[in-house]
Amino acid sequence: MTSPANAKTVVVIQLSGGNDALNTVIPYNNEHYYDLRPQVNISQDNVLKINDELGFNPSMAPIKRLWDEGNVAVINGIGYPSPNRSHFRSMDVWHTAEPDTISNEGWLGRAIRQIDPDGENVITGVNFGRGLPRALYAKDVPVASVGNLENYGLMTDMKNEAARNLALEAFSQMYGGSGKDTIAQFISQTGLDALKGADILRAAPRQYSSTVEYAHTPIAQNLKSISQVMSADLGTRVFYTQHGSFDTHSGELSAHSKLWQDVSEAVGDFTDDLKEHGQLDDTLILMFSEFGRRIKDNGAGTDHGSGGSAFVIGGAVNGGTYGEFPSLRSEDQIEGDMRFNNDFRITYSTIADRWLGLDPVHIANGTFEQFDFVD
Repeated sequence: MTSPANAKTVVVIQLSGGNDALNTVIPYNNEHYYDLRPQVNISQDNVLKINDELGFNPSMAPIKRLWDEGNVAVINGIGYPSPNRSHFRSMDVWHTAEPDTISNEGWLGRAIRQIDPDGENVITGVNFGRGLPRALYAKDVPVASVGNLENYGLMTDMKNEAARNLALEAFSQMYGGSGKDTIAQFISQTGLDALKGADILRAAPRQYSSTVEYAHTPIAQNLKSISQVMSADLGTRVFYTQHGSFDTHSGELSAHSKLWQDVSEAVGDFTDDLKEHGQLDDTLILMFSEFGRRIKDNGAGTDHGSGGSAFVIGGAVNGGTYGEFPSLRSEDQIEGDMRFNNDFRITYSTIADRWLGLDPVHIANGTFEQFDFVD
């Protein structure tokens, strides 16, 4: 059930809603930035500078600390050909690694299948949040989706242990039949996987201890749950969670600041927790959003755009900036947006190959060059 010692894990944090990349990694010495964003900008004095040209949003102090420690790779100008400003379609592209057609399988689902081709561990992949992100879906790949780890399981509210055991036995028998119908077999296997996964995961909090006190925000509590499962050594290799909404059409300065404060503090606590448990060097965190925002502000916020930024964080990460920061000159824009200069599948390919040791062509849906943010 458990992974080999020092098995590499991936934690994906989805910044849902379209994070404003331009107010996240800020070109504080670029006059075009302040000219095009007279209202929705971050003053040069408040930027957390990472080099002579770029700096982080002032709400990202914990991530700036990780940057200073050499553990943050900033992927500038990330995106895909023919960008789409629809939340649904753009997220689907990122989840499936297929920008040209509709795909039925997610890139992480394909990764999980390679990690555990026989589906022996029903919690090789775990999502913390509602539903199952398409990134984790693939045919015959079991994935657990957990709302609240402390209460996760089947019939946990039944006080009488004997009654609960009887109910679980009935559940098992109900889903354990060997019917010939394909749909019935699928439902049967899904039910058994849910039963098995629930029994495994609900033990994780009892095995966990830490000096780190996480904030009482959804993203912080989800990352705490991930740390609990990692500490229990249950063989989970792929974790997923999300936070938002980053769809800041109005009231952006305050809303965006709060969003990044929550994410940054949660990531800071999570990495401290991983370090305390000796797991930081074997964990890679990917943070992404489906698209960026328009270069020009709308007076109170920003509208859907393209050409975003992503972050890769971990003890083994070669910190620095990757990809070029997009030009803000009017002649270099794409319909008022930042022009992407590196395909997001370069990042996927790098993670699949260099970090997880998997076939990157199958996972990223093609052959792509790779970054050096991991060796």
